[in-house]
Amino acid sequence: MVRAIRGAIQVDADDRDAIIEATTELVSTLMERNELTTDDVISVLFTATPDLTAEFPALAARKLGFHEVPLICCSEIDVPGALPRVVRLMAHVETDRPRSEIQHVYLRGAVALRQDIAQ
Repeated sequence: MVRAIRGAIQVDADDRDAIIEATTELVSTLMERNELTTDDVISVLFTATPDLTAEFPALAARKLGFHEVPLICCSEIDVPGALPRVVRLMAHVETDRPRSEIQHVYLRGAVALRQDIAQ
């Protein structure tokens, strides 16, 4: 079955290393919690709030071995009052897990975005 898995993390600063480190944490946690390998991943969409411009979040996934997986980065709408410095992702994966067992991952300050599903 194909499933979509969501996640988000708040980044400490608009700094290349901070973006790579936070995105690495987000992707690694999502993969571990859902018992996935890169072969299970169909594609990943990354978004970043407009205040994050120092690096593409997808670079972190490439460094984790996502060489054959289509990745794309987009800038989010600049909504007044929105949580700053957030990287979000939506991963499309192949898994035998039922929808009820999918683990969506919201980390650091991004937990506030979806307290109903944050792990």
